[in-house]
Amino acid sequence: MRFMMMFRASEGSEAWENPSEKSLTEMGLVMAEMAEKGVLLAGEGLLPSARGFRMQLSNGKQRVVDGPFAETKELIAGFCLIEVASREEALEWGWRCLAADDGNSGGLEIRQVATEDDFGDEFTPEARAREAATGVKVAENYRSSST
Repeated sequence: MRFMMMFRASEGSEAWENPSEKSLTEMGLVMAEMAEKGVLLAGEGLLPSARGFRMQLSNGKQRVVDGPFAETKELIAGFCLIEVASREEALEWGWRCLAADDGNSGGLEIRQVATEDDFGDEFTPEARAREAATGVKVAENYRSSST
């Protein structure tokens, strides 16, 4: 089962206040352990919303809204994509990450990643094959970008 762990932004993360050395070290150790155990698929911190933008498409009209965005509690400051055996294991890693984060974020939201079967018959064999080919290409791109 794959889960996305999303670290909520805080006033500090939106102001780009660097986490403490202790927090960076502790989070690095937890991430290293997740990677060693094959749990961590991806994980990064994000720059403040002042350096981001939102895109909207309504009735064919495109709109770009530059940050910063007002509702800090609705923003994401970082993420981890993990693969674990159960919801309970995702919770265990989530608690460890929050403890390592040492109050830098505004909390953690964890959501299970949808699988092919979650989309039912609308996800045709052709769409499934295209999705599988895309996954192979993404993995190739990731391997080539991290070397």
